[in-house]
Amino acid sequence: MRAKLWYPMRVLLDENLPVDFAATLTTHEVETVAGMGWAGINNGELLRRAAESFDAFITMDSNLEYQQPVAQLALGVIVISALSNRMQSLTPLIPSVITALDSLRPGEVLQVSRA
Repeated sequence: MRAKLWYPMRVLLDENLPVDFAATLTTHEVETVAGMGWAGINNGELLRRAAESFDAFITMDSNLEYQQPVAQLALGVIVISALSNRMQSLTPLIPSVITALDSLRPGEVLQVSRA
């Protein structure tokens, strides 16, 4: 098993995820876009700001990696694919999100979805 890059990681949750999701990532320092006062900011500016203070960005925006130069950022991105953004759809994916955070590298995009 390889060593973790950051622990705990500073994680930013996109505004398309419920605030309750933050409480499930207990081993990391988690903030929300709304909590940072960044709601409504376009993805390019949001990622630029996030890269200055966070190690990871978690979103449900499946187009993000095609619209933004993620490979050039100093943070990694996790894209969650679930039936909805409600906790009942997201809860089964929490272990996979935590595993993805443990291996995420800057500039990398990892997909997490239900098998």
